[in-house]
Amino acid sequence: MFDERSATSQEAIMTRPVFRFAPSPNGKLHLGHAYSALLNQKMATEAGGRLLLRMEDIDHLRCTRENCAAALADLRWLGITFEEPVLYQNERLPAYRTAIARLMDRGLLYVCTCTRKQLSAIKSTAHDPEGQSLYPGTCRSKARVFDRNACLRLDLAKATSLAQMRGGSITWLEKDERVAADARAWGDVVIARKQIGTSYHLSVVVDDAEQGVTDIVRGEDLLHATAIHRLLQVLLGLPVPRYHHHALIRHDTGCKLSKSKADTSLDGLRREGTTAQDIRRMLGFPGSEI
Repeated sequence: MFDERSATSQEAIMTRPVFRFAPSPNGKLHLGHAYSALLNQKMATEAGGRLLLRMEDIDHLRCTRENCAAALADLRWLGITFEEPVLYQNERLPAYRTAIARLMDRGLLYVCTCTRKQLSAIKSTAHDPEGQSLYPGTCRSKARVFDRNACLRLDLAKATSLAQMRGGSITWLEKDERVAADARAWGDVVIARKQIGTSYHLSVVVDDAEQGVTDIVRGEDLLHATAIHRLLQVLLGLPVPRYHHHALIRHDTGCKLSKSKADTSLDGLRREGTTAQDIRRMLGFPGSEI
């Protein structure tokens, strides 16, 4: 029997804003992760929205089960509540392969067999937003077979041309301000990494669409990457979320916190006697008590 109340309730769920916190569990979570998670929870609550959790664990060598479990424990200790189930990217490889096949069919990707040594030898006056020399397109015109020892790069010129033919100028909404998405600064970015078969850029746009994410709240270090994400969204016909890139939590030196530099972790702070309430107050969420 059709249940009108159930249908109405389901419709309300589907129309609510959807936020997500998506850490990469390749090390212990630190204060920067805590700030982003708390901000996502605060904004989701204020918007009457939903908060999802996604483990961006495509790097199967560093993103271990132990790291995922530790991240979950830290978030729950901090008092972050999110909807179940948690999405794990390493379980989503077929979806990424489907998206890659669509881009390949349009002639937008090419196989790159350049080694790290060859890439490190590139001397270019042009650099991407992360400071790496722009790839000169060495493999762009060569016929190569894609395997685990090769990566796939986006032919940026072709991709940009096709995207503009489809929708004109590409933009995104950043904190209520319209921003132009210019992916040229990235050059022929890697879409599928060696040994992994996907990349952060591809996986994040596919999963945001799959989870129905409407509002992406993340660190300002990913602001420039949004140009690539918007380009891929247009090419794959995916929905366009709203974006909010927040300031990073930094050391007194001005450097951002980093898992790779053994910054003070949430687990370490907890072991030293710091409480979740202390963390919340420290990060500017004093009214958000457990």
